[in-house]
Amino acid sequence: MDQLKIATFNINGIRARRSNLLEWLEREQPDVVCLQELKAQDADFPIDDIRAAGYGAIWQGQKSWNGVAILAKGDDPLEIRRGLPGDPDDTHSRYLEAAAHGVIVACLYLPNGNPQPGPKFDYKLSWFERFIEHAAGLFANGHPVVLAGDYNVVPTDEDIYNPRSWAKDALLQPESRECFQRLLDQGWTDALRAKYPDERLYTFWDYFRQHWQKNSGLRIDHLLLSADLAPRLVDAGVDRWVRDQEHASDHAPTWITLRAEVGQDKQPPTRRKAKGTAK
Repeated sequence: MDQLKIATFNINGIRARRSNLLEWLEREQPDVVCLQELKAQDADFPIDDIRAAGYGAIWQGQKSWNGVAILAKGDDPLEIRRGLPGDPDDTHSRYLEAAAHGVIVACLYLPNGNPQPGPKFDYKLSWFERFIEHAAGLFANGHPVVLAGDYNVVPTDEDIYNPRSWAKDALLQPESRECFQRLLDQGWTDALRAKYPDERLYTFWDYFRQHWQKNSGLRIDHLLLSADLAPRLVDAGVDRWVRDQEHASDHAPTWITLRAEVGQDKQPPTRRKAKGTAK
């Protein structure tokens, strides 16, 4: 392939929006997909439909909440890690890591953190600290890496239609933004912002007060690129048409395309054996 298209999509319930997902896969044909908020147990993941669409997958479900998956077109992702390290008592399904089409892909669903202050915000920041530490190791490992997912962070006031309306929300708190900036300071490139430094791009529009119809959105779905991948960035965007579908998720798929390199079809080496079994 000449280019590699990687997308992240908070599906907000894969059972309710399975048809939306399959239509998007057929129309846009991404090569790698990171899904968040499956809201389904492992047995309810529609693997047969996804395979029929031409994709292999790994996933980690959870009843009613959370849940993440990685899809690869024409191949099975090679699982590297299931769950974020650093807290053996954390049972939330929020992190998967795999090799697919020559790139290590981390799929994350960072905690929302509301209401704040309180235990949910404390958990958000604790999870973020663990992710920052793990991301530093990924950045240093010498392999091409994409950190893709729903970060539940609005990085700046330019990434939201009206910051005053969300001033007390966990997504805009200084602590949340500081964590995101510390992640970038490791050397990661925010792909959408790198491609469109001066444009207001949104990836999420909630279901209230006609926010979709008024384009009152937030940018909280991000794809961060390691140093060797950033020069290969060709394009980036948001598939807004998916948000306009009937029974749509409140997120739209966010994607990048990367220039391919010779030998990209080979899996990159990993520092550990794959953990778990692809479903």
